[in-house]
Amino acid sequence: MRPYVLSSVAVSIDGYIDDTSPDRLLLSNAADFDRVDEERAGCDAILIGAETMRRDNPHLLVNSPERRSSRVARGQSEFPLKITVTRSGKLDPALRFWHCGGAKLVYTTDAGAVVARESVGSLATVHALGSAIDFGSLLDDLGARGVRRLMVEGGGQMHTEFLSAGLVDEIQLAIAPLVVGNEGAPRFLHPANYPGGPTHRMHLEEVVQVGDVVVLRYLPTPTQRD
Repeated sequence: MRPYVLSSVAVSIDGYIDDTSPDRLLLSNAADFDRVDEERAGCDAILIGAETMRRDNPHLLVNSPERRSSRVARGQSEFPLKITVTRSGKLDPALRFWHCGGAKLVYTTDAGAVVARESVGSLATVHALGSAIDFGSLLDDLGARGVRRLMVEGGGQMHTEFLSAGLVDEIQLAIAPLVVGNEGAPRFLHPANYPGGPTHRMHLEEVVQVGDVVVLRYLPTPTQRD
């Protein structure tokens, strides 16, 4: 069985997930970061793209000791499985992702697997998906590994791949009260053929104010997920 897929993202009012400066733009506030930490604690795995790893160099952890303890009490690992996706297999073993938390998993192509195993093969499980990356096959493999809830945290290419393939069950969109406006800054979604096209309307399940951030929770309709 494929895992439930939660797409979690923070954006500016004009739809950007970062600016063009070398430092990561913090869109969320402290309370929203804590909300995301709670969501992570409830997931079996967290996924980011290799470009997000290179750009942000995140730890990608459950930060709350109490939440980690609760996971262990439920029979889960202390930290969710950390996943990255790369076509080329070019991964920097010095990044924080590899040196904290629990198990790590790399999805890549047949050619990328050769490269990835040379750089991070001692730090992670490397799984080749064939000549290209099929995200449905990726979810099938995660289901076989016992992952029941997957949190996709970025970046824009990963959100685009999952959503355009109709593989997202829920979107949590945190909107920050600022405007980026930088030409070339990364956006939440890239151009793609999304299921149902521009006339398709998702179901707005919930709206929550978290300080100066508003979190919109959307549930895609059955036309977007078999």
